Amino acid sequence: MTTLRRPEFLRHLLLIAMASVMFYPLAWMIGASFRDDSRINDSGLFPGADFTWDGYAEGWAGLGGVGFGQFILNSLLVSIACVVANVVACSVTAYAFARIEFRGRKVLFAVMIGTLLLPHHVILIPQYLMFREFGWVNTYLPFIVPKLLATDAFFIFLLVQFFRVLPRELDEAARIDGCGHFQIFWRILLPLATPALATTAIFTFIYSWNDFFTPLIYLTDTEMYTVPLALRGFIDANAESAFGALFAMSVLSLLPVLGIFIAFQRLLVNGIATTGLRG
Repeated sequence: MTTLRRPEFLRHLLLIAMASVMFYPLAWMIGASFRDDSRINDSGLFPGADFTWDGYAEGWAGLGGVGFGQFILNSLLVSIACVVANVVACSVTAYAFARIEFRGRKVLFAVMIGTLLLPHHVILIPQYLMFREFGWVNTYLPFIVPKLLATDAFFIFLLVQFFRVLPRELDEAARIDGCGHFQIFWRILLPLATPALATTAIFTFIYSWNDFFTPLIYLTDTEMYTVPLALRGFIDANAESAFGALFAMSVLSLLPVLGIFIAFQRLLVNGIATTGLRG
C-alpha cells in the first residue's frame, strides 16, 4: 500500500479544508430545512432534538393556493425551452462564423463579442417596453424568444472555437459527395460538437433555472411563477417569514441542477477543455 508523500498530504489536506469551507453554507441550509422557524438561527449544522419535516410540508403547499410542484414544472418548461432554443440558434450562428466566408464576417463577429460588454440593465427598459407592446407580459415568451435570436454571445464564441478546431477537410470531403451547408452542419459537424453543445445546454439550463430578475419583471400571476420567484414569496417584509419552508424548497430546487451536472459532467469538462485548443 503506497503512502502519500508529505507535500501531497499537505496539498490534499488544504483541498479538504477549502472544500469544507465551500460546503458549509450548503450543509447549514440542509440542516436549517429540518428546523422549526423559531430555531432557524440555532448554531450547529444538525437540527438535533427539534428535527421536523414541517418546512417541507409547508413549502410544498406553495403560495396562494398554488403548490410548489407547479413552480417546479414552470421552471422546467422555461429552462428546457431556453435550452433547445439557445442550442439551435447559437450552433447555427457559430457555424456561419466559423465555416462560411461572407463579407463583413470579422466585423460582425467583433460586434457580437462586443455585446458581452453591454450591461443587461442598459437594454432592460427598452426591451420591457417592446415586449409589453407585443403583449408578452405575464407570458414565458420574453424568456424564450430572445434565445431563438442567438443573443448569448458567450455560447456562440464557445461553439465557434470548437468548430474552428475541426479540420476543414471534413467539409471538402462532404462537398465532393454533394452535401450543402445544411448537410455538413447537421450530419458531420454537429455530431462532433457534442461536448460543446452539452456545455451550452448545461449552462443555459442553470442560468434559466436560477434566473430571478427576468421572472420578477415579466410575471405577475402566482401560478406562472418560476422557482426563484416562488422562493422569494416565502419572505414577507410585513409579516412573519417562513424560513423553514424557504430552506426546504431551496434544497429541493437544487436537485435538478445537481442531477444534470452529475449526469453530464464528463461532456461538460470535455467541452470546456477542447474549445480552448485553438484560437
